[in-house]
Order: sequence, then C-alpha cells, then structure tokens
Amino acid sequence: MARVNFRLPDIGEGIAEAEIVTWHVKVGDHVEEDQPVADMMTDKATVEMAAPVSGKIVEIAGAVGDQIAIGSTLVVFETEGEEEAAPAPAAKEEAAPAPASQDAVRPEPVEGRAASAAPEAHASTSLSTNGGEGSHDGKKVLASPAVRQRAKELGVDLAQVHPAAGDRVKHSDLDAFLKYQGGGSAPARSYAAAPIAIGEDEIEEIKVAGLRRRIAENMAEAKRRIPHFAYVDEVDVTAVEALRAAMNETRGERPKLTMLPFLIKAISKAARDFPMVNARFDDEAGVVQRHSAVHLGMATQTDAGLSVPVIRDAQAYDVWGLAGEIVRLADATRRGKAKREELSGSTITLTSLGALGGIVSTPVINRPEVAIVGVNKMVERPVVIDGRIEVRKMMNLSSSFDHRVVDGMDAAKFIQAIRRLIEVPALLFAD
Repeated sequence: MARVNFRLPDIGEGIAEAEIVTWHVKVGDHVEEDQPVADMMTDKATVEMAAPVSGKIVEIAGAVGDQIAIGSTLVVFETEGEEEAAPAPAAKEEAAPAPASQDAVRPEPVEGRAASAAPEAHASTSLSTNGGEGSHDGKKVLASPAVRQRAKELGVDLAQVHPAAGDRVKHSDLDAFLKYQGGGSAPARSYAAAPIAIGEDEIEEIKVAGLRRRIAENMAEAKRRIPHFAYVDEVDVTAVEALRAAMNETRGERPKLTMLPFLIKAISKAARDFPMVNARFDDEAGVVQRHSAVHLGMATQTDAGLSVPVIRDAQAYDVWGLAGEIVRLADATRRGKAKREELSGSTITLTSLGALGGIVSTPVINRPEVAIVGVNKMVERPVVIDGRIEVRKMMNLSSSFDHRVVDGMDAAKFIQAIRRLIEVPALLFAD
C-alpha cells in the first residue's frame, strides 16, 4: 500500500488560501477517482475538489470552516503502488453565491468584465454506490454520496431530479427540485412532543463558516470603515403602477414587470447627474473611481445567505431587458450557477425586502461602493393633493451613503431625482 498526498491546487489567480465549506468524505471512506471529496470556497467562487486517485481516505486537512493554504495537503489517500504526491488537478468551479459585500475582497468584475476564470475543473464523473437509487433514461443517476444520503433522508427519488448542468445531480439541483418541483422540503419537525421542563435549555452551537462567515466579515468591515448616513423619502407610485399593469397586459412572452426594472431605470438616469454616487472608493489608496456606466448590484436572498449579482451596463437596458436580467440572475444565484464575473464589480446596489419591506430600513453599503438604495413596502393611504384627499399608492425609498465621498445635499437630491422619475414615469422613457 502507498500513500498519496492530494495538495490543494491553485484555484484562482491571486488566491492564497481557501475555506473548507463541505466534506463529502471522512477518514476511512474508500473513494473512486473523480469522486467529489470537498467543496472549497475562495473569495470568488465555491469549487468542488475531486479525488485524483482511487483509494482509502487516511487523513483530511481540517474541519468545516478551516482555511487551507494553496499547495498544502488537503487529503491523504492510501492506494496500491508506490508513494507519491498526487498532481493537483484543476478544480471544478461551481459559481456559488458570492459574499454580500463582494468588492471588499475581490476586484468586482460584474462591472469589470475582465474577471479571470478559474482553471478548468477536474471533472467528477464516477458513480456513487452509497444509496440514492434511480436512473435517468435507463442510466444510473450520477451523484455524490452526500447528495444520495440527503435525497434518501428527504424521500426524493433522484431519477426525478434533473441536473442543471452536466450529468451529475448536485445539492443545488436537489434544492431546486424541492422548491420548484417537489413543492416542499425536509419533513417539518413536530413540536407537539413532550413538554420541556422549566429551566431546561438546549443550546446548539453552529460554526460560522462559508458564505455566512464571508457576509459577517464584509458587513463588519463595511460598518467599521464607512461612516454611513441614511436618507429616506416617500414616493407616490400610483402612476408607475398603472403603467406597469398596462404594460403587463400586453407583455406576451416577455417576463412580467415588477417595480424593480422601473427603479433600476430611474437610478441609472439619475446617476448621470450625480456621478459621485455611482462610484467605488479605494480607501486604502485614497482614490474614488466614478463610473459612467451603471453596474447595478441586486441584493438577492439565497438559502446560503445574501448575495449580490450584478446587472452590467444597466443604463443600456429598457425595462423589459432589465426584467429579464433580474429573473435570470436571481435564478442563477439561488441555484448556485451564477458566473464569477456576474457576482462582483457593482458600482451601486439596490436592495428590496418586497412585501416585507416595512416603513424604513438602513441598508449597509456594499463596500467599496458608496451608495445603496433600499425599497420598502408599497401601501395605499390617503394623501392630500391640491387641497383634496385622495387614496394613493405610496412607497418609501431608504438609502445609505458613504459620508466620506457623498455629501448630504447630493444624496438627498439624488433620491429626489429618482422620486421625480418614478412619479412621472414618462420621463423614464425620454432621452
């Protein structure tokens, strides 16, 4: 028997280390060549590492949440033959949700199309023998042991789950099946069991790791470095809502319009006159980069946490094009299929809590941007117009700005410009 050291390969330009976010194997397991062994997260993407050889796992580098340096041993295999160091295969990149504040840790290419791609992945194509029955068109389903075990626990036939890319069913495919096709998730826990005695407290410790750790670090860094100030204004959306409803009646095969495309259009037009808000601040170099193009970050909630895919050159789209990009990017991000360059490089961010939007919010700036606009809930209420009371559809816009770069007057005028464009929606379509 021989021992083979599998060293963590270079999985991205300039990456010095990666975080273990999932182990698909444990010490003592026998794996086949190309079988997934771990998922590693960098500042740019989540990468699936596959076994370069067949053999028994005798050592693993650490626990979930640990940082592993590039070139250090990730897994040690026991195989037939002479001892050697396994060549580090190229990693298989699964563009996963990026950290909420992307630019704090990577050169945001969503707005900078030049993001370098990770090397081609070492394909994982072996069949697992750990449960997970099912077949696609007479062929046995390809899935990792972890996916098979999870499907078994959920009572899901893997033959019914179709992979979004390639032939292997992944966790993201299972998530999509449960949410969009299966109509459910893991069986709900019953809380009608025996009552807990007074004074008894069960404490569950959950290690902050993966995307949640990235979010925590980036949010803390944004609040530590950026002197936030907030501005809130109310907007009468009665007219734009009527326009939206009329346009949806004749949309045909085009995506349904929500309020977001109109807001993005308004932000893009207002940014022309307020370039100081469509900018990125490199506070270490003391340089503010003002952009003529609007690369709009769209805060998106996923099962793993908040991610911000980017609509590049948002000013170039009409509302229908924006609606299509919103749907495409949100779906890709939630399924973990967004490309790395689609998850960084934003110059200004729009965030919305939808129907849960409340009255006001104080969103955290997506560093190194200098401004973020938040959408609150739309409500009908009586409003005094020219001395008479009318029922109007009203909505608050909350915003936060970096006071080192944006003055209060400029911030207020920027939000008021957006309000004007929304309240008179014909202006959105005027040159």
